[in-house]
Amino acid sequence: MLIRKKTDIASSEITSESVYKQRRRFLGQSTALIAGAGLGLNAPRSRAGLQEDDDITPERIVTQYNNFYEFGTDKSDPYANAGALTTDPWTVAVSGEAKKTGEFAFEDIVKGLTPEERIYRFRCVEAWSMVVPWMGIPLKNILQQFEPTGDAKYVVFKTLYRPEEMVGQRSFFSSIDWPYVEGLRMDEAYHPLSIMAVGLYGKELPNQNGAPWRLMVPWKYGFKSIKSIVSIHFSKRQPVNTWQALAAHEYGFYANVNPAVDHPRWSQASERRLPSSIFDPNRRPTLPFNGYAEEVADLYRGMDLRKFY
Repeated sequence: MLIRKKTDIASSEITSESVYKQRRRFLGQSTALIAGAGLGLNAPRSRAGLQEDDDITPERIVTQYNNFYEFGTDKSDPYANAGALTTDPWTVAVSGEAKKTGEFAFEDIVKGLTPEERIYRFRCVEAWSMVVPWMGIPLKNILQQFEPTGDAKYVVFKTLYRPEEMVGQRSFFSSIDWPYVEGLRMDEAYHPLSIMAVGLYGKELPNQNGAPWRLMVPWKYGFKSIKSIVSIHFSKRQPVNTWQALAAHEYGFYANVNPAVDHPRWSQASERRLPSSIFDPNRRPTLPFNGYAEEVADLYRGMDLRKFY
């Protein structure tokens, strides 16, 4: 597992010395977030322990190999095109089954909430994977501020729609009905592993990775972890997420990592851990729930995970 209880290991055992020898505290070097969001300088580290073969993926890969179709469909497009995105100011619309709704400035939502270091496996439905050191705020802490009512069974997120800055949204060939939509059950959203990521590698979250904040749910395929969020809606009913709307036979609502359920066009039994090459494919077996079964399997007790994929 990548996340353990706080009493399991010492802080010094969390990450590789070669990766973090020059680590800077998150936000200590991020003037924009300190001034704009006021998140604080001393972000605590979660007691996360990597397995022996779970080396942290090099930063250049995580920041330059992305799916963010708002900026193009090639893996290099987000890095090349996301510089045009304006993230300050950033406003989030909150609606639905909650007592506190309306338009909120990003800095007001995150004010007083301390980011935590979370080192998570990241598994794409395309069968490649990474290990990423995120800085994030527990999603539960964010959502509770809006006081969702008992009628709120799901939380729905939307990505920014701004085609003048997001070249992929104005592409003639795009089949996506923008803006991008994703959702979680409330118990999934409130699970301790679910976070809103605001940084990675001890730095402010780059545009191509979903600035200023993005969802991170590590036991699900990466397309669930929606980027550059501008809308939070508390719903009585299960939403239809973007990829489900495009191809429901290929992409379900839950998107839990499951090696026993193949994508219709490829196997999910194994994955290609980046970095990799033709001569060193770096393939490994895919773990149920991406390795977090001990923490999250009870959320789906009694469900047919082949049907609810």
